[in-house]
Amino acid sequence: MFDLLAQSVFSGVLAGAYYALIALGLALVFGTMRVINLAHGELVLLAGYIAYTAESRFGLDPVTALPFAIVIVGITSVLIYLLLTRVKTDREINSLILTFGIGIILTNAILMTWSADIRSTGTAWYLDAMTVGDTLFAMNSEILFAIVGLCLVGGVWWWLSKTWYGRALRAVSSDRDAAKLMGINPRSTELLSFAVAGLLASVAGIALFTGKVIQPALGHALTIKAFIITVLAGMGSVPGVLVGAVLIGVAEALTATLWSSALQELVGMVLFLVVLLVMPSGLFGRVRRRG
Repeated sequence: MFDLLAQSVFSGVLAGAYYALIALGLALVFGTMRVINLAHGELVLLAGYIAYTAESRFGLDPVTALPFAIVIVGITSVLIYLLLTRVKTDREINSLILTFGIGIILTNAILMTWSADIRSTGTAWYLDAMTVGDTLFAMNSEILFAIVGLCLVGGVWWWLSKTWYGRALRAVSSDRDAAKLMGINPRSTELLSFAVAGLLASVAGIALFTGKVIQPALGHALTIKAFIITVLAGMGSVPGVLVGAVLIGVAEALTATLWSSALQELVGMVLFLVVLLVMPSGLFGRVRRRG
């Protein structure tokens, strides 16, 4: 029983690192512009289908499709930002409606281009099992992209904390007008955040294709998962994204092991609601003072 629980927790941690990879781009945009990009899951899915095309049509390793995914998904992400800049009134609700519509368009574009069939990688190495400590098992792709996810979370955290552009992005997030007085161009900073989010979505899409299955309808579910993790983490908290993702991953894995896989999504949502009831600002969000 102990080995079964250990395997479940291990699988949950790996799934959490994978979830963090998906949520990181959404959290970055949300922290910068206070805008929920409801097309984020479709951007991740688009990168996954680019990897599928590289493998199925050109016989390439899915990871080699990353530069193409970064270009295509990055351009799409920037175009979404340019459309969002056209929203002048009721920005919060209108941006939600706009990005939701863009997500539907991307879903249908993916459906018409690649059909509704379920796709997964045919490269054997990603699907082969790896043994950790003689008792824990995982696919090579899970281990690989869990490490990539941890590195990207750490890299984005360092970038936001230590670089000029990262501090400029945080300044725009805190006070747009004050950032202007300090010589920061909010528009270019927000554009940068969308471009970086596109890069992160590209990596997440490659990870999705090599370790899971993809289909056109999956984008909406990815967006919901990313949004839950972003809110659970707290506004602007990059480490919180990783912690929240791991909590969700472990909770879902233990639920599948001890009860039923049909309850995985429900338990994740219940955990999300309980944390927000106890800590409305999220796990690592700053509590706003009232005066």
